[in-house]
Amino acid sequence: MEIITAVKGFKDILPGEAGKWQYVEEQARKIFTAFGCLEIRIPILEKTDLFARGIGEATDIVEKEMYTFRDRGADLITLRPEATASIIRAYLEHHLYAADPVAKLYTIGPMFRRERPQKGRYRQFHQLDVEILGYEDARIDAEVILMLIHFLKSVGLKSPQLELNSLGCPSCRPSFRESILQFLQGKEGDLCEDCQRRISTNPLRVFDCKMEGCKHIIAQAPVIQDFLCGGCRDHFAEVLASLAVFDIAYTINPRMVRGLDYYARTTFEITTDFLGAQNAIVGGGRYDGLIRDLGGPDIPGIGFAIGFERLLAMMPADQCDDFIKPPALFIAALGTEAQKFAYQLCNRFRMQGIPTEMDYTAKGLKSQMKRADRLKCRKVLIIGDREIEAQQADLRDMQTGEQVKVTLDNPEEWKDRI
Repeated sequence: MEIITAVKGFKDILPGEAGKWQYVEEQARKIFTAFGCLEIRIPILEKTDLFARGIGEATDIVEKEMYTFRDRGADLITLRPEATASIIRAYLEHHLYAADPVAKLYTIGPMFRRERPQKGRYRQFHQLDVEILGYEDARIDAEVILMLIHFLKSVGLKSPQLELNSLGCPSCRPSFRESILQFLQGKEGDLCEDCQRRISTNPLRVFDCKMEGCKHIIAQAPVIQDFLCGGCRDHFAEVLASLAVFDIAYTINPRMVRGLDYYARTTFEITTDFLGAQNAIVGGGRYDGLIRDLGGPDIPGIGFAIGFERLLAMMPADQCDDFIKPPALFIAALGTEAQKFAYQLCNRFRMQGIPTEMDYTAKGLKSQMKRADRLKCRKVLIIGDREIEAQQADLRDMQTGEQVKVTLDNPEEWKDRI
């Protein structure tokens, strides 16, 4: 019978690899919590309208990439393609803003987009997502970036490179949009099909295109910095000044346009040249109108999302050694009484937080020692029925080969040696 395999674009995370994920999650929780963020856990399924309104109907995500279907009640629902809209929905639905509009939230979990699978990109992928709500101050933009870079360095990325831009606001962006439309007039035939369609729906999306022909054309296009109003210009200047306080290097990328409609003012990406390739692993920015657009009060926000799979792929090899923690003790038991004793002691130690293993197949000592070695156990307790009678056994150090006698009637006396 043929073995059933995973769905294309969906990947198993095996035990050795899962240890790396746990390590990164622990670092994220530690650092995000230190900066005042609280964890929120949001559903995988949401009403489709949340993403259509939040992300933007003219984005590639909503138009082409979402897993959307009707449930048995005929409601249109979607597997979440990103976390920001879901966090805002929870923030509004549960009136988290009522007592205090300020909320610092993060979530960790899977997202779903039907993209072409490739290395580091899957149809089920995972993100670390942080959203800071209630602050308009430009120093918060810099603080979010500081936290992000601190986290990336903590998991081994030596040279995260920050790219920044300002996308303006509803006061200054319309004139920029109009200038882009004028620039693209007469060039439509040289653009890809997607960009031709974007001209009539959201012309700023052409900046996102990865097609070489479109990139060549857009390289000559006007840039948003020439259209910023005084408020946006001052906000961006304060972001840069606040980054300078912590000596955070950056590059201003005037052609960076994030792929979601809700971004405004400060936007950023983190790339790394690890292994010689420029790869974006983080994208984020400010979205001061999103909460209002989703039916809530006019509360500002800023956030970012880290692609988990891509981050793990870029972590240095010495940071990604085997994350499976070996058992502290293996009990090699020979004989019926020894097996009974080993079973009790093994589970007593486990309940005390000491990772312990034993063999249940009654194999010989040589086979059990091989299994202990395979599991990379630090110590092995060797007991047989005679040792049970004498209430003494050998505790062997698997690295040095040294053996010492220990008493079996009171394991508490020697458990600290494990």
